[in-house]
Amino acid sequence: MKKGSKIIYWIATIWLALGMLSGGIFQLLQMKDAVGGIIHLGYPAYFVSILGVWKILGVIALLVPGFPVVKEWAYAGFFFAMSGAVISHTISGDPFGQILPRSLRSS
Repeated sequence: MKKGSKIIYWIATIWLALGMLSGGIFQLLQMKDAVGGIIHLGYPAYFVSILGVWKILGVIALLVPGFPVVKEWAYAGFFFAMSGAVISHTISGDPFGQILPRSLRSS
């Protein structure tokens, strides 16, 4: 892998890891918005803890050297979690702007 490609890979990986880690911590702490959001989508409140654990384990898998198959599963898990969230918000009737992560919404 070229040096430029490695830099882009690690910037994207760290950005994803920080987003998933912060979300996982937010969910593990059972923050009011996390629990309320899950209930709004029709899922049980305990699902927040499960997602939080999976996200944190996925971040660890991405950042630990080696284990390429585990990294692939972590990326796949993040894809399924995020695409599932978009689908759940869409089915719940949430407007498109509310589906985007808060960091991407305009003020």
